[in-house]
This record gives sequence, C-alpha cells and structure tokens, in this order.
Amino acid sequence: MRNSQNFWDKNAGRYDRFMRKDAAAYERLYELLRPVVRHKTVLELATGTGLIAKNIVRSADHIEATDASQEMIEQAKQGVKSTKLYFSVQDMFHLPYADESFDVVIVANALHIVPEPEKALSEIRRVLKEDGILVAPTFTHAGNDFRGKVKAFFMKLAGFPLHSKWTSADYLSFLRENGWTVRKSTVLKTSFPLTYAECVKSEG
Repeated sequence: MRNSQNFWDKNAGRYDRFMRKDAAAYERLYELLRPVVRHKTVLELATGTGLIAKNIVRSADHIEATDASQEMIEQAKQGVKSTKLYFSVQDMFHLPYADESFDVVIVANALHIVPEPEKALSEIRRVLKEDGILVAPTFTHAGNDFRGKVKAFFMKLAGFPLHSKWTSADYLSFLRENGWTVRKSTVLKTSFPLTYAECVKSEG
C-alpha cells in the first residue's frame, strides 16, 4: 500500500487536470449520485481531491470524505465552503467509525487499485446501515479498447497501481460474490469503461 500511497501523494496536484477530459461522464455520475445521497449521511472512501463530494454535497445531509493520501486531502480541502463536508485521512481497511454509521458509502474508482478489495468491502459493510446503499463506480480495464490498452500500458510504466483488471460483468459478479445485491448498474463512457454499481447488502 505504501508505494501506491506515494503515487497518489506525488500526483495529487495533477489529478484534477487528468480527470477533466472525462468531465461529461462525471457530470452524469453526479446526476446518478444526487438522488441516492439526498438527505443522507454519506461516507466517501478514496475521495482523491474531493471532486465527487464537492459536486453532490448540496443534496446530502453530511459527507465524510476520506482518502489514504495526505496530499490528496490537502488538495481536497482547498475552496471548501460547505459545513456539511468534512475531509480526513483514513485507511479504508480500518475505518474509525462505529458499526452502521452511514446511510450511503461511495467508493469510486478505487476497488481496482487496492490489494484485497474484498476486505475493503467487508469494512464498508460494517459501517453501512442495514438498509444502506453502497455506490461503487469502478474503471473496468479488461474492457479497454486498443487506445485504452495503450493508455493503461503507459500508466503502468508511470507507477499507476492497478491490482484488479475486471470486465464490467466480472466486476458485478465480484460484488455479488462478496455479499452485495446490485440493484442498478450502467457503463459510462470515459477514457476507460466506468462501471457504475449501486448495491445493497445481500440477505443471509
């Protein structure tokens, strides 16, 4: 995890510029998220520079937005005007929150870059209310077209920490195998296929 954290610390200042080219897809992502978080207490993991949290905070009651990278959180804190949004450095595998603390947990573009993502899902399950919603949009790199494969190759050379390479179908299966019922999913067109998944805890 340390190498991965160094990568994000080093690239925190460039992150927003990198994401700008997918701005239209992210607008669609915010549209999907706003009704889910409306009047809810929300935890966002791997918030990065806080793009998602800042764009949906007006709909939510409160958002705890966290990231493992101190540099990312420093970037995220810049220009924050909402008292409903709080940024902090946290490890998604060991969260400091009580059981069933949140109505919604968002983990965007992160499960494919952490080792043992099933352990992150277990910790999410702990802090999410029984009737809560997990929203886990993730780049599904195995579905890359040729240009995407070339881009992924150069990102790997630059040290980008890619641990899981799923197709969209494989990713949804992974969520189901780890105790989640996918109630809504769609693939957004970005530099890489982005599989939006909205889940609730599976019964039993």
